[in-house]
Amino acid sequence: MKKSLEILMNEHRVIEQVLNCLEKILSRCHEEGRLDGDAARQAIDFFREFADRGHHGKEEIQLFPMLETHGMGTPCGPVAVMCREHELGRMYIQGMESAAEAASQGEPESVQWFIRHGQSYVRLLREHIGKEDHCLFTRAEQSLSAEEDAKLLAEYARFEAAEFSSAVQERLVATANELADRYGVPRAGQ
Repeated sequence: MKKSLEILMNEHRVIEQVLNCLEKILSRCHEEGRLDGDAARQAIDFFREFADRGHHGKEEIQLFPMLETHGMGTPCGPVAVMCREHELGRMYIQGMESAAEAASQGEPESVQWFIRHGQSYVRLLREHIGKEDHCLFTRAEQSLSAEEDAKLLAEYARFEAAEFSSAVQERLVATANELADRYGVPRAGQ
């Protein structure tokens, strides 16, 4: 596996860890009729920063444009589908965020909206990650040269230095692990 793709797949495992936590947050919210606002805010922050800004940032700014040069950038092609799903995910995050405050106070309609947006987000991201891991990245593995892989790694490093520092990444992984411990979810890689 190309190192640039392996990095993204490892990030998928951390994202899945927090998706598992979000499922437990949603289940408790449904059972109790009230959202754990602190846990919800941590999960939303993680998804917005780690999954969207950092992970999707690497894909949209570095990987996808390179894959487009290999014929994967048609209007209905895999890159376009992945970008549309990133946008849909942002809408679900916004929906959860909009409902979170009132849901944490037990307001029934907001509880239901938070649960709906959260369940939709979990379903979307699980399917999205599956498509990337088993379809898009398989095609990318076959298409990308060693030189392109090295170029992507260098671009990831530049992106992270400018937009997504190691301190931010460490804080977000710590949040992911704190949520996992709190909800009895295995940590990624364990």
